[in-house]
Amino acid sequence: MVTACGQANSQVDLDDEINENSQDSRCADGSVYIERGRYIAGSNKEERDYAYRLSAESLANTPEEIADVETRLRQQRWFDFEPDQKTRRMGAFCINRDLVTNEEYQEFVLATGYHEPGITAENYQEQNMLVHSYQELRPYFWRSYQFPAGKANHPVVLVSQKDALAYAAWKSQEDGIAYRLPTADEWEKAARGNDGRYFAWGNDWQDKATNWQKNGPEGTSRTGAYPLSKSVYGVEDMAGNVFEFTSTVYTQDSQERAIMKGCAWDDLPGFCRTAYRHGRPTTYRHILFGFRLVSDPR
Repeated sequence: MVTACGQANSQVDLDDEINENSQDSRCADGSVYIERGRYIAGSNKEERDYAYRLSAESLANTPEEIADVETRLRQQRWFDFEPDQKTRRMGAFCINRDLVTNEEYQEFVLATGYHEPGITAENYQEQNMLVHSYQELRPYFWRSYQFPAGKANHPVVLVSQKDALAYAAWKSQEDGIAYRLPTADEWEKAARGNDGRYFAWGNDWQDKATNWQKNGPEGTSRTGAYPLSKSVYGVEDMAGNVFEFTSTVYTQDSQERAIMKGCAWDDLPGFCRTAYRHGRPTTYRHILFGFRLVSDPR
């Protein structure tokens, strides 16, 4: 197994120091305070090479097979669009410790009559994201505003960025706090701290650290089920489980796309790095997509 270079040699000390201060009266209950200041963002060639190699190793066994898979992954350029590594400065913010769950989203749809999570077969075909068949989506469908049995504390899925923004607006009115989606940069800092670590837990991949393709229930898991995927600030599920919508958008082929951060339960290790990002149309819904909220400190 490939190991990464150690940028986080004092990782344990850093984790302890930050977690001692992760609860702050300037944030609402359930939110974590992220201090202002500099942090290492993006990735360099060394990290991207590590991501390609690590992902190939998770799919193959012999050196020849690993080399072949890595070549195919590189041809698909999965990690080539990450911003180059640099030090950035950011203001303070509060981020929800957990992803928004089915139970929390149910309060919203019951209170407002907003449409429940789901997607038609026709719309799913139009999205052209058919790695998972429409049949595989059915266990996540709601019925009469009721989420699937046993998934109360799982992240809500089959919602679009527009749906997430509607939830944030409603929650803001309910709590008297201006909630929003995190920017891609805010999400990344909350996931990696200020030392540039590759994963929420450090620089070396750990197979049991999160819910990914070869470790988990082959679907979403309850929030906070994998302690190692908690960031240095105490933010849960910053790798695995579901991709997360951010408020950062760009236009491609005349279509507005949202930057997604994190990785999903069907992904490979390289996708679970804090620097990884990809874009999806803001209208897309999938069983791999969820979200959490942020707000400004009081």
